[in-house]
Amino acid sequence: MAKTAIGPDELGRRYDASASITDVMNEGQVHLAYWYGREDTTPLREASRRITRKVVDALGLHPGDRVLDAGCGLGLPALDVAEATGAHVTGVTVSQAEVDAATKRAAEARMQERVGYRRADFMALPFPDASFDAVLAMESLVHAPDLGRALREFHRVLRPGGRVGLVEYTLESAGSAAEIEEFFTNLGLSNLLTTQGWIEAFAEAGFALEEYTQCGPRVFGMGPKYIEAARGIRDRVVAQFGDEAYRGLEGGLAGFFEISAGRVGYVVAAFGKPGG
Repeated sequence: MAKTAIGPDELGRRYDASASITDVMNEGQVHLAYWYGREDTTPLREASRRITRKVVDALGLHPGDRVLDAGCGLGLPALDVAEATGAHVTGVTVSQAEVDAATKRAAEARMQERVGYRRADFMALPFPDASFDAVLAMESLVHAPDLGRALREFHRVLRPGGRVGLVEYTLESAGSAAEIEEFFTNLGLSNLLTTQGWIEAFAEAGFALEEYTQCGPRVFGMGPKYIEAARGIRDRVVAQFGDEAYRGLEGGLAGFFEISAGRVGYVVAAFGKPGG
């Protein structure tokens, strides 16, 4: 399912506006989290890092590999990838605020020689053909105004035999038209496909599916845990951003998971570029 797309400049402005409070909420990560069940007490930050580890495992990276993080957010996943695998990671985002926060984070970790970030649109990547061994796309392609163009760019900058690691929302149950419209509008989504829809979109761009795992119940099915995490940082958010900002954060999370529960899944997948 797709709707009228939000362009990269407007999307960048939205992420510029939300970067600071998101960083407080999830410490360098913009994507969701994975819990094994309601009894799992893992903090949000570490539960989110489980998602990064899952997609990195699917990519099969090696030391020295060149990785593009397409939609890198606030930068922690790229650092985790580099530290875990020895890869060199380049992150791109349409948000200058995210670039600045991510660059600072890499400097603090003393990893700027292996991890870098720049403002760029992944539908028009500023890199030569076959520049990367792998592309990481974590909850970013739902925002692509032209999904086919983005995937063709991924295909172009990957070497033959390279892989794309996808982490993305999937449409599991349509719900009412009004509910889905609200979901798209609140999140600024351009695409929300079924798992099969994502597989077909990648196939059209020249990729072959290598594996996928549907994680929806352990991600979207854990809505109360995100609310709990927000309440745990309430005083900090109020002190930095004000009470209204906190109410917006908690209310936004509650609405997000109310609309998505049982309707939206979460896929981790790997696609290969033939050759190599």
